Amino acid sequence: MFKDKTLLITGGTGSFGNAVLKRFLNTEIKEIRIFSRDEKKQDDMRRHYKSNKLKFYLGDVRDVHSIQGAMHGVDYVFNAAALKQVPSCEFFPLEAVKTNIIGAENVLTAAITEGVKKVVCLSTDKAAYPINAMGISKAMMERVFVAKSRTTDKTIISGTRYGNVMASRGSVIPLFIEQIKQGKALTITDPNMTRFIMSLEEAVELVLFAFENAMPGDIMVQKAPAATIGVLAQALKEIFNSNAEVQYIGIRHGEKTYETLLTEEECLHARDLGNYYQVPADNRDLNYEQYFEVGKTPKPQLAAFTSNNTNILTLEQVKEKLLQLEYVQSELMG
Repeated sequence: MFKDKTLLITGGTGSFGNAVLKRFLNTEIKEIRIFSRDEKKQDDMRRHYKSNKLKFYLGDVRDVHSIQGAMHGVDYVFNAAALKQVPSCEFFPLEAVKTNIIGAENVLTAAITEGVKKVVCLSTDKAAYPINAMGISKAMMERVFVAKSRTTDKTIISGTRYGNVMASRGSVIPLFIEQIKQGKALTITDPNMTRFIMSLEEAVELVLFAFENAMPGDIMVQKAPAATIGVLAQALKEIFNSNAEVQYIGIRHGEKTYETLLTEEECLHARDLGNYYQVPADNRDLNYEQYFEVGKTPKPQLAAFTSNNTNILTLEQVKEKLLQLEYVQSELMG
């Protein structure tokens, strides 16, 4: 699908962008464009990969003109640009709006204008039943791309929703490892708190699955396993042969005890695709009675998918997944 094609990754200097590069640089793809506002990270990537297929575009998704210039001649787009840290978005919610919502709108507008064939927007489990500014902004981003998908027949716009990516920016794993190495106590909010966990490679697989299978406006969800924070901390202690103490600090502002990837409301029309769920867009026209006059009572065919009712990994299973991470391996090597 990507042979002789040009792919643009917004926010491409982040963890996801690097995972895509590792997957695609040695294939027959024609060009990969990295669009971001961080010139230092771009230069680091340029020096690290040293590939003629890799092109860097400095800009900000908040500026539709900068993204428009980078979009010319692009076949496909992965929109990964986002503000992702919950505390930052809580303190500066309008910044989350500008990047996560308006930025996504700018990317989609530019993609449609430039005749891009497919766009996949990356969302998060925090967009389902959102309780913090980051989740609310990503939930609005989902609504934006679903609405935008109805406005074009030339550009297929879809999205993915997934949980915590292990060892990515903002992940608790690097924090725990740093605390272990410094001989500090591991700061745990609630040992029974559950979180979906997946590797960067699995995140890329989900985006590729959406790229290949999604219809306009679809949200694709992977049936990811989960782990408790207590088990995750214990797994890292055993991997690093540490007897670090554990300090319970309580649930922080803007956190849930568990996350949701598929809501009860979405279960009314979602489809089970085996390893994935497909949440199709409501593509009725603007002037329909269902919003105002005529309702219906559909029976849900599925159950809400949460980090409490998915496959909860054991201590040994979590250790196995952690040991597969390049980040953990490099930290073990010192």
